[in-house]
Amino acid sequence: MDSQVAFLILTFVISVTGMVAFVVALIQKQVLVPPEAALAIFSDGEAGEPEPDRTSQMSKKWRELDRSARFPIMFFLVSSIIWLLLGSFLGLLASFKLHQPTILDAYDFLSFGKVRTLHLNIIAYGWLSFAGLGLSLWLVPRIAKVPLRAGGVLTVAGVIWNIGVVLGCLGILHGYSDGLEWLEFWWPIDILLAVAGAMVAFPLFKTVLESEEKHLYVTLWYVLAAFIWFPVLFVIANTHFLHVGAQQAIANWWFAHNVLGLWVTPLGLGIIYYLLPKIIGHPVASYQLSLFGFWGLALFYSQVGGHHLIGSPLPTWLINLSIVMSVGMVVPVVTVAINHHVTAYRHLKVLKESVVLRFVVFGAMMYTLSSLQGCLHSSRTFNYVTHFTHWTVSHAHLGLYGFTTMVFFGGIYFAMPRLLGRDWTRPWLVNAHFWIAAVGVLIYTIALGIGGVFQGMALRDPTGSFQASVEVTLPYLIGRSFGGTMMLLSHLILAYNVGSLLWAARRVQKEAV
Repeated sequence: MDSQVAFLILTFVISVTGMVAFVVALIQKQVLVPPEAALAIFSDGEAGEPEPDRTSQMSKKWRELDRSARFPIMFFLVSSIIWLLLGSFLGLLASFKLHQPTILDAYDFLSFGKVRTLHLNIIAYGWLSFAGLGLSLWLVPRIAKVPLRAGGVLTVAGVIWNIGVVLGCLGILHGYSDGLEWLEFWWPIDILLAVAGAMVAFPLFKTVLESEEKHLYVTLWYVLAAFIWFPVLFVIANTHFLHVGAQQAIANWWFAHNVLGLWVTPLGLGIIYYLLPKIIGHPVASYQLSLFGFWGLALFYSQVGGHHLIGSPLPTWLINLSIVMSVGMVVPVVTVAINHHVTAYRHLKVLKESVVLRFVVFGAMMYTLSSLQGCLHSSRTFNYVTHFTHWTVSHAHLGLYGFTTMVFFGGIYFAMPRLLGRDWTRPWLVNAHFWIAAVGVLIYTIALGIGGVFQGMALRDPTGSFQASVEVTLPYLIGRSFGGTMMLLSHLILAYNVGSLLWAARRVQKEAV
């Protein structure tokens, strides 16, 4: 049996397994559920009462669950913030090099090719994955309502993950790379990350299995699915002997798009579905829609990456399938949007009181916008203009930063005080972080989006030149750097806020002793 046949058989088995999971969920009454299931995230007497950013109103039950694995969760979150600072600095440097290419050009390890690659992988594995893992480990015991199990394994997993990212970055600097976008880490490093991920998944699934809850709240659906989907994506995409040539391009963009849509997107949506109703004190507008939105994501997203390969020497049916699936994503996106925005609209007054809710609502809005934008530029007509332009970078940052990162910020600002039992020392700086980050990412994405359209039109002008397509983007690249500078500044504020909270919590602990 050759590798291609084995790959097809594996794909078929995974698809059948997914269908079996859906049927089992129906039988177990996890899909068609009464509206009361949306109250699963509330303790007795909590529904109807907003939960502010302060921790003074926390019940004893939540305190016990939050602290069941406090150290490893804090280790994950603090590590992710450190990686965020490094990754965003490298991203800003790469941005400046696009319009000021002589910056630090005397150092070969600071060339654009290495800096940009480091930025992408640090953000993907050091920030997004690490923060997503940490917030998932905080959410699961709260929803399962049992303490997090096997906490000691998590610290070891966090250390291994950190080592993997460090070694992966050193490998890129010294030329050890798999040479594929989003898959640059050398294959031995991938093994380290896979081991660490498995060590995180074990306590998570063990905690869920010991839960006595009759219904798994929708957040758990998203989190558990992400922990199932990502290992499949990661292992298959990094098993390079399975696919070569044009097949490798298919596998590359199958992974690159799905690592966003089937890994960080489910984690982000799961956090929104928990924090949004939790903070406002009321369940989501339609809990049934939230479950249909989950299954819509599972159905449509897995094949959308092919629209990045329009115009390549691949079978037309494959590209058409990707376009159809990309447009079909309108269904789960609109389903999720109705839930998020109607729920938030009914309780707008809470936005004035909760900065965390501002992060969450902004992220929900950017999810809707970036997803509908993705449906648009997957069409051949629009893709003809935006392909190979800065528009793609704008779209990626609208989703990964405007949506996922802003939601993760909200999750960190909500979870950390509850983990440490201490409120933020300077709440006004939390608010400053929100506004600087929000304005920064909007400047970044709008500038690159407009510049990308002009760039695409210039590239397709038969009377023009390639140089003209570069020159037309310069003002917008400067706008990108300005927005990126604001984003980095907001990250420094986040780091200061977290450092101040840790210092205050440690001082209180010493005084208690």
